[in-house]
Amino acid sequence: MPKLLQINVSANWGAHGRIAEQIGLLAQQRGWEVYMAYGRQNGGSALKTIRIGGKVSVAWHGVESLLLDNQGLASRIDTKRLVRQIKEIQPDIIHLHNIHGYYLNYKILFEFLKEYGKPVVWTLHDCWSFTGHCTHFEYNGCFKWKEQCHDCVNRKAYPKSLFLDHSRKNYNLKKKLFPSLSNLTLVSVSKWLNNNVNSSFLNRTRTMVIYNGVDVDTFAPQKRIEHSGFKILGVASNWKMNKGLSDFIQLRKLLPDNYHITLVGLTQKEIKKLPHGITGICRTDRVEELVYLYSNADIFVNPSYEETFGMTTIEALSCGTPSIVYDTTACPELINEQVGKIVPLYDVKRLAVAVEEICKHPQYLQMRKDCREYVTEHFDCRNKYQEYIDLYNKLISQ
Repeated sequence: MPKLLQINVSANWGAHGRIAEQIGLLAQQRGWEVYMAYGRQNGGSALKTIRIGGKVSVAWHGVESLLLDNQGLASRIDTKRLVRQIKEIQPDIIHLHNIHGYYLNYKILFEFLKEYGKPVVWTLHDCWSFTGHCTHFEYNGCFKWKEQCHDCVNRKAYPKSLFLDHSRKNYNLKKKLFPSLSNLTLVSVSKWLNNNVNSSFLNRTRTMVIYNGVDVDTFAPQKRIEHSGFKILGVASNWKMNKGLSDFIQLRKLLPDNYHITLVGLTQKEIKKLPHGITGICRTDRVEELVYLYSNADIFVNPSYEETFGMTTIEALSCGTPSIVYDTTACPELINEQVGKIVPLYDVKRLAVAVEEICKHPQYLQMRKDCREYVTEHFDCRNKYQEYIDLYNKLISQ
């Protein structure tokens, strides 16, 4: 029986945690023995789990990162312990997901992986792997990563550094370590991300694109509760500037009074500042609550300025809710004219027009059916993640 070890910041928690879980469960069904090593939250994984460190070590890693700008270079003892566990398990494939997040030392890990020699698959959920600091760069318009990161303009964003700027040092270390694995396959979750990977120092590493999938049995249309007016929904894990919270506030001013906006993922402080006509809900990872909200919205709006994929958009479509995105980064890859609209970046007036056009569309009910069919055809996790199983089998056969 072949063995698979996945490593991620969380286990069955958050978008990429659920993705790793679904891949692992499918691999088990295909005859693999699967382990899930994680650093922080565990949302109830059904896999064999390995906890990397604990709350104290995560907190200390966070302190080091804040003071020294060395995200991914603390957690030394915990990572060495993980390496010993990997040697005991002897996995045939090691599948990395998010290896940043204050829980893992990537230098120790990659030095071991080079020595270990078995195939490594790394799914890139953001851009951290080829920058000297940040996970995204479009919002700040910084493209130094194509040549050499230095004097980081995004140092105050995650992973935040209070005083020091080690973006040049971090960039050079990643440039040395990550391409050093001859058995590494990089999987981008969008064509946009893959194009950027191929413009970085990782351009000589084997790459491919596998879109994220969604559990279409779980994220399925529910019976809608009748309501007056129109309901607009927005969902984010946190509403940083690049997620478009200010765009929603502008949108509320442009729409008639019978349009109501609900935003999921806000803090209590953010909720208190919301204007009339917008309801705020704190972050929830209760899938049944998300499905209810998606299903009962008339339209889903994702005004994010930068996305490497856009999982919430696919979840909404899977529940039969038409969606609108900005024409930026990976967002347009998820939408066609049968299931929603793509509007120019920052154009909130055009966004408002698109909302009304969809909500009042003469074939609106058919559009909801089209949304569901579109996702089941193109983003069913059983089909998308079979591509990973096929990749594993190909790599071990070589």
